[in-house]
Amino acid sequence: MICIQFYESPCGRLILGSYHDKLCMCDWLMGRHRIATDNRIRDYFVTEMVEKSTDVIEETRHQLDEYFLGKRFGFDIPLIFVGTDFQKQVWNELLNVPYGVTISYAELARRIGKPTAMRAVANANGANAISIIVPCHRVIGSDGSLTGYGGGLPVKRFLLELEQTKSFLV
Repeated sequence: MICIQFYESPCGRLILGSYHDKLCMCDWLMGRHRIATDNRIRDYFVTEMVEKSTDVIEETRHQLDEYFLGKRFGFDIPLIFVGTDFQKQVWNELLNVPYGVTISYAELARRIGKPTAMRAVANANGANAISIIVPCHRVIGSDGSLTGYGGGLPVKRFLLELEQTKSFLV
């Protein structure tokens, strides 16, 4: 089963999910991909979601608390990605984007060796089910504009401002 719990962040409610001692979900409850994400994860593991805590969920809560207090600049949570090989490639590369730094979709596409795949990279970025920990909020438009985010642009702005404020500590 996929164990889920809810987390109240300063910028919105998240749903945390774990499967076999790995985090498979840290997603915005009111996100635009909520139902599709839940279905994709349930179908992949061929199981249901049950509201129950686990050690990995509790550790995720603790590390998210530290992140929002400006005391954590990276995460050490075992992850399991549910997606295509291409999506997993994008999400793994997102883990290399440092705290307080933003990159463009074009740069992300270049980093995975597919410089013309900006639209596909943007779609993979949008399908990320492990927000904040896999920092899809750090990807912006080539012109520096804030572009779509599963939790909404105000949440993306909040996260980037939090990291900019605290990035001098890194």
